[in-house]
Amino acid sequence: MNHSKSLSPQEVLAARARELARVPESERPSQVSLELLEFRLAHERYAVEARYVREVHPFKELTPLPFTPPFLLGIVNLRGRILPVMDLKKFFDLPEGGLTDLHRIIVLQHADVELGLLADLSVGVHMLPVEDLQASLPTLTGVRAEYLKGVTRERLIVLDVTRILTDPKILVQDELET
Repeated sequence: MNHSKSLSPQEVLAARARELARVPESERPSQVSLELLEFRLAHERYAVEARYVREVHPFKELTPLPFTPPFLLGIVNLRGRILPVMDLKKFFDLPEGGLTDLHRIIVLQHADVELGLLADLSVGVHMLPVEDLQASLPTLTGVRAEYLKGVTRERLIVLDVTRILTDPKILVQDELET
């Protein structure tokens, strides 16, 4: 370094202190956030990552399907697409209430799998820093814990959509015998 200008000892120390105080790029806290769609199920707050949400529809015109698991409510026709609808309250063994016009179908998609989730109410979309996600709560046990991405301090339960949409226990597939 060419020191054509002479720095005072205080200036040299201040420059060194600034350099030492600088946080290296690799150690800076991540500002990664999840965009979440929040909804209600039996007075509990749930969310899914918005990147998996294709659309949200009012609940109407459900066709029940015989010989399917109880958590599969049936199918709906959304603009010519036949979509299975899953009731997470039945799947998670949560208290059930009657179905109303306030219910919503949250259409989720991952790869080539599409599924509707029945929600009591769609609350809205918001951002959540990844650091705010905790692993689990002691009250979340059994099947709910299996499909959990994390829980916030405010008790928002974030579901793992990939796990839900790829689990063979959930997906009902027709197998044709040849």
